[in-house]
Amino acid sequence: MGAGHAHALYVHEHSLVHRLAPEVKLVAAFVFVLAVAVTPRQAIWAFAVDFTLAIVVIRLARLRAGFVVFRLAAIAPFLLFAFLIPFIATGEKIEVLAVSVSADGLWAMWNVIAKATLGGLVSIALAATTEVPDILRGLGRLRVPAVVTTIAMFMVRYLELVADELGRMRTSMTARGYDPRWLSQAKPIASAAGSLFIRSYERGERVYDAMLARGYTGVMPALGHRHTHWQEWAGASVFPLAALVAGVIL
Repeated sequence: MGAGHAHALYVHEHSLVHRLAPEVKLVAAFVFVLAVAVTPRQAIWAFAVDFTLAIVVIRLARLRAGFVVFRLAAIAPFLLFAFLIPFIATGEKIEVLAVSVSADGLWAMWNVIAKATLGGLVSIALAATTEVPDILRGLGRLRVPAVVTTIAMFMVRYLELVADELGRMRTSMTARGYDPRWLSQAKPIASAAGSLFIRSYERGERVYDAMLARGYTGVMPALGHRHTHWQEWAGASVFPLAALVAGVIL
């Protein structure tokens, strides 16, 4: 459990954004997303400012465009739903390319697309520049209850372990000739899922007993403390405050 490991979303770099304290990035990301959320949907120029700010942060973090676009595909379901809104919404109808759609629905579609995209960009930038243990330590420094951060830490770690175990079981089944093509052949998958649950539960008990034997009291020990300078807070606050001002004024 103590071994370090890199999350799949993390990009190893030495950029200015990477070097910021995790609690600074967490607060900046939260305020930025909050500013985007309260921005009126008609404030198109404000969204343009927000998008520019997000792109600047991504450039400062040295993230490749392909990486960001690929990760941004996670919001595709929200975008697909947004494109349906003009056809199912009520209110005044207008003609767009000879198709009758709702004017309010078009604004709602734009609102969902703009805010989901901006939220996705900020989330990608945060995850790509901050490892999961650092995020949890940052939450701890922001006075988030220790029980919350501890549960989150174990959840992330065990999701990865369960995924690895599932991959090994699938490889083992394939090596033994398992190649399902029909629904009736899915029984081994159900058996494997049950076995995986039991293995994960037993492993969790063994790890917890080992931690208690080593003096675990419910709070993970701090492996180091990094002093956060006021310059970091001042520099990072420029982006969310600019987004907040743009949403209120523009």
